[in-house]
Amino acid sequence: MNIYFCGSIKGGRQDVKIFQKIVKKLQTYGQVFSHDDVSEKGEDSLPGGDEAIYDRDMEWLAQSDVVVAEVTHPSFGVGYEIGQAMVLKKRTLCLFRPSSGKVLPAMIQHAEAKMGSSIFKVRNYDEEEVDGILENYFGEFTKD
Repeated sequence: MNIYFCGSIKGGRQDVKIFQKIVKKLQTYGQVFSHDDVSEKGEDSLPGGDEAIYDRDMEWLAQSDVVVAEVTHPSFGVGYEIGQAMVLKKRTLCLFRPSSGKVLPAMIQHAEAKMGSSIFKVRNYDEEEVDGILENYFGEFTKD
């Protein structure tokens, strides 16, 4: 299974450790397409710059079977990727941490009801719950 992970790299750098934990857990379910060094530096030094990032990420998205998006920090890029995932009819799981004090946008919050939970799911989580949420999600996913 190919899994695309996205999260706010520039705006969510304080959550790098959480992103790394999510990616590590996702690797138990398949090949994960994610930024090789989900780090505090982001991807400013990628050869080819922003265009290369766009091309690579869209290729990963096209190759993926499922998308996992960490949506706690607002990101135009992550929103765009989720929109593209919907166009491509990719199963998508959005993870949101209410303890951040942020508010989940209505477009994400209500998409599960509008799109159908078989393709789009939103789960609130605390950091210590992420493994269980992913286990439940991928357990359901592999039953279909």
